[in-house]
Amino acid sequence: MNYWKTLLLKNIPQRIKDWKQQLLCGTKKGKVTSTEKRKVNWLLYCLIFIGFTALFSFLSVILAYYYFSYDLPRISSLDDYRPSLVTSVYSSEGIKIGELSRERRYLVGIDDIATVLVQAIVAAEDDRFFDHKGINYWSIIRAAIKNIRSFEIRQGGSTITQQVVKSLLLTPERKFSRKIKEAILALRIEKHLSKGEILTLYLNQIYFGNGAYGIEAASRAYFGKPASELNLSEASLLAGLPKAPSHYSPFNNLERAKERQKYVLSRMYKQGFISLEESRVTVDAPLVFAKSKREDLPKRSYFLEHVRRVLLKKYGEDYVYGEGLRIETTLNLAMQAAAEKAVLEGVEAYEKRHEDEMDNDTRVQAALIAMDPVSGHVKAMVGGRGFPESQFNRAIQSRRQPGSAFKPFIYAAALDKGYTPASIIVDSPIATFEILEDNEYKFWEPQNYGKQFKGPTTFRSALTKSCNSITIKILKDIGIDYVIKYAQKIGADGGYNKDLTLALGSCGISLINMVRAYSTFCAQGVSAEPIYISKILDRDGNIVEDNTPRLVSVISPQTAYIMTSLLKSVVEEGTGRKVRALKRPCAGKTGTTNDGKDAWFMGYTPQLVAGTWIGFDNLKPLGKKETGSSAASPIWLSFMQEALKDEPVKYFKIPEGIVFMRINPETGYYPEEKKDAIIFECFKEGTLPSLFKQEYIPGRQVFN
Repeated sequence: MNYWKTLLLKNIPQRIKDWKQQLLCGTKKGKVTSTEKRKVNWLLYCLIFIGFTALFSFLSVILAYYYFSYDLPRISSLDDYRPSLVTSVYSSEGIKIGELSRERRYLVGIDDIATVLVQAIVAAEDDRFFDHKGINYWSIIRAAIKNIRSFEIRQGGSTITQQVVKSLLLTPERKFSRKIKEAILALRIEKHLSKGEILTLYLNQIYFGNGAYGIEAASRAYFGKPASELNLSEASLLAGLPKAPSHYSPFNNLERAKERQKYVLSRMYKQGFISLEESRVTVDAPLVFAKSKREDLPKRSYFLEHVRRVLLKKYGEDYVYGEGLRIETTLNLAMQAAAEKAVLEGVEAYEKRHEDEMDNDTRVQAALIAMDPVSGHVKAMVGGRGFPESQFNRAIQSRRQPGSAFKPFIYAAALDKGYTPASIIVDSPIATFEILEDNEYKFWEPQNYGKQFKGPTTFRSALTKSCNSITIKILKDIGIDYVIKYAQKIGADGGYNKDLTLALGSCGISLINMVRAYSTFCAQGVSAEPIYISKILDRDGNIVEDNTPRLVSVISPQTAYIMTSLLKSVVEEGTGRKVRALKRPCAGKTGTTNDGKDAWFMGYTPQLVAGTWIGFDNLKPLGKKETGSSAASPIWLSFMQEALKDEPVKYFKIPEGIVFMRINPETGYYPEEKKDAIIFECFKEGTLPSLFKQEYIPGRQVFN
């Protein structure tokens, strides 16, 4: 090493002298003048300076390269390109009902993009894309001249590859240091990826305006079709948008968008992608735009909003809004349409009955939920008269007093305490009670609806006629705490007050919890947790969540069936008579609060349970004669008629352990004389009085 170093350094002065002598000898023979020596010296010094300058420049470039590239992101990160994608929500039929996203983007491959669109993009954004290695030096020089003239960075001369770098690997700041890094990365990308892969990244990443990120979202937003189906006219218009999406948007200024389209077509012609005739014809071709950027989706609904809230609570915003999930829900679109129609007709009918009393500041609201009692799948949900008007979901978020719709829970609890449908309770006035209301003790004297009392009454008749006094007596007998725990066990979780007003539904319960509790009766004692999302898949098709029915047996099938039988009587003979028009086996109960602020109808058929509520958000009374029967049950009936119109008629199954016997409905005992009225009553095995043990009909026989 020292040998070569000495040899090189020692020989340089001698070599310079030799070069100098050769130059001098080559210019003139004989004596050399001082002027000639100076010229030769100057030439030698220039050559030495140029050599050292070239060496310094070379070393500077190398040092600069390492300086700017030492902390650059790895190109290999592009192999796992995972942009923010739209999370799509689907109904139970597989129809898209909504989207959740920050950036509306759908990932597509280059083969799923029309060739004419690729040509248009290349012509408009980077005409030498297929020739350069990541940097277009002539474009850089041209841009540099314009920037120098304007004394600011106004034009970048970026290639498509450089735009990919800027969008995915670097910040968008406008600095010369960033441009150097951008150029280095662009050269690296060209070595690492094919032109097709670079175009795929670019076309999926860039913003086209109108809320559309990537070409697939842009194609759907502007023309309502996938990118693979775009024609030349549509492609050339979209290709002009990335330069300034808002400025060239056809929705903002169609003339400006058409001018930009002409520019793109002229560039395509110069590149040889299209003929001059094609360019001329396309300029005048009509464009048919999508009516709105989301025209392919139904209106945002209470159900979709509830699903969104559930997802955000469980997975967080970044995952839900960016991971391109497929959310498969339990919503049935036909039932949802029937529910929305029934609720709207119900509130309009109410307003028509009270048109002289209407206050524009407080409009009546209504809610409806329908659920499969066996699986817990929520089939329809309406949380108010219109989601755009109010996003408050009265089916889920509101807790209102259920009134008499709460009574079946007390009667079910009584059946498990030894009562039977034939038990006799005296319907008579009840003494005044002291209750706590609004942190103040008040006297309460309960009354029946109509202030009439019927004397000795069967358990069945008491529920059928919704007798307040008998329900209070039953509650007092079996215990308030017991009833509260029982109601919670079957799904009616709410805010309970521990006094006898509970018999009249003075607690606060949500509509969804009421529906869940009634579904327990329908499903032979099995409580099904409401399910809104059946399955979640990630962008790669992997299962994130798979919700099978979550079922718990909470009461006996015999108790559940007897409650169904009792609630059938409510429909056939009691306060729910209006829904007999359904003309199929059904059970249900009306609910009206004493102050008239809430009206309910809860009911079910063997295959579907639904609940409806109507009232004012500000707790304004609905008015005289507005009850669960008159205000709420018509909504339920309208929904059920439409929801079940194509469904076969089914009957409630009688479980083992149920027996039927003849009784006198007035006494609750076996008819002693031929003239006595006779009905068949259902009992749990072992609950018949010993005197009548031989007088029953096996429970396998069905009486509908």
